[in-house]
Amino acid sequence: MGDLEEVKRVAVQKGAHCHTMEWGGKHKTEPSLHGLFVQKTSQTPGFSYTDANKNKGITWREATLREYLENPNKPIPGTKLAFAGSKKSSERADFIAYLKKATTE
Repeated sequence: MGDLEEVKRVAVQKGAHCHTMEWGGKHKTEPSLHGLFVQKTSQTPGFSYTDANKNKGITWREATLREYLENPNKPIPGTKLAFAGSKKSSERADFIAYLKKATTE
């Protein structure tokens, strides 16, 4: 994994305007990610999801996030996520490691 502070900086830069990660964090344009690794798509209470997310039923794990972070429209065609994806496998691995920590604290 890369430098945790650098990973955090990049994750915040790419996602903090859309997501919160802390427990009790409010939804923004995208849902709070707290508890991400124990949820299925469209399971965060109080957020209005697209039909694509509602119908997919993916359980978020490292493998599903790797694919999703590479190209969000591949595993969930029709999703409206503004993030276009990351082609660098090392960057995706760093994001996942960061998300595992940040969304469970």
